[in-house]
Amino acid sequence: MVIRALLQRTAAALREGGMENAVFEAHLIVRTILGLSALELVLHGGDAVAERDAARVGEAAERVLAGEPVQYVLGTQEFMSLEFRVTPAVLIPRADTETLVEHVLEQYRNRGLLALDIGTGSGCIALSIAHYNRRAYVRGVDISAAALEVAEQNAKALQLEERAAFEQVDIMRDAFFGQYDLIVSNPPYIETDVIPTLERNVREFEPRAALDGGPDGLDFYRRIVQIAPVHLHKNGMLAFEVGNTQARAVADLMGPGFCGIQIIKDLCGVERVVSGRKRI
Repeated sequence: MVIRALLQRTAAALREGGMENAVFEAHLIVRTILGLSALELVLHGGDAVAERDAARVGEAAERVLAGEPVQYVLGTQEFMSLEFRVTPAVLIPRADTETLVEHVLEQYRNRGLLALDIGTGSGCIALSIAHYNRRAYVRGVDISAAALEVAEQNAKALQLEERAAFEQVDIMRDAFFGQYDLIVSNPPYIETDVIPTLERNVREFEPRAALDGGPDGLDFYRRIVQIAPVHLHKNGMLAFEVGNTQARAVADLMGPGFCGIQIIKDLCGVERVVSGRKRI
């Protein structure tokens, strides 16, 4: 079997299974397993595929059809044009979160930076900041040891080990130390009662601890807003990703301790990021 035929077979199987983005998913599965870029997949469409690789593609497609996120099946997800390892221990990086990283990078363009990423998960936020700002040093904290292992693997793969450190911290209970120019977080923000209504591939496969933000979805924002001023340098910034309808509520939480509060929309026009500077 050649690559082109394998692509067609995989897309057909996914389409028959009810997947809306069958062709895209098929291309992603095939090129990842074969280790090809999107362009190489086209250029080498007539090349033969080893039986072993064809079988791996078939197994991956079956797992996706069973509801498992393709990112977990393949163990990778692109974020900020970088490849990140992902496992079921971490939230899958999403394009929405790139708005947060881009906002932070714009604020600290060509400037030295010491940043803390709370709830770091795969490390995608912290490591993207460090990758695109060569003067940045980042620290990521997370309650999950398994997530931190993934973050450390990503730091190594991106050759950022010298400027990135990770530590297990329960932000709701543990005390921690340090002063930072920036505290950034994409915390759990889904309302507890809403989680059962999420799409199956989210509610059954992604870590609940990375989703559940409490009864109103704001538990972690309250905690971080409370402790952040102690850990920020003068004029330090706090920046959050927020849920679709949470920007105003989070801005209100930040009001007493922060000034210059900004609400940034993502590419879909949704208010996705809230940031502010520590009041002097």
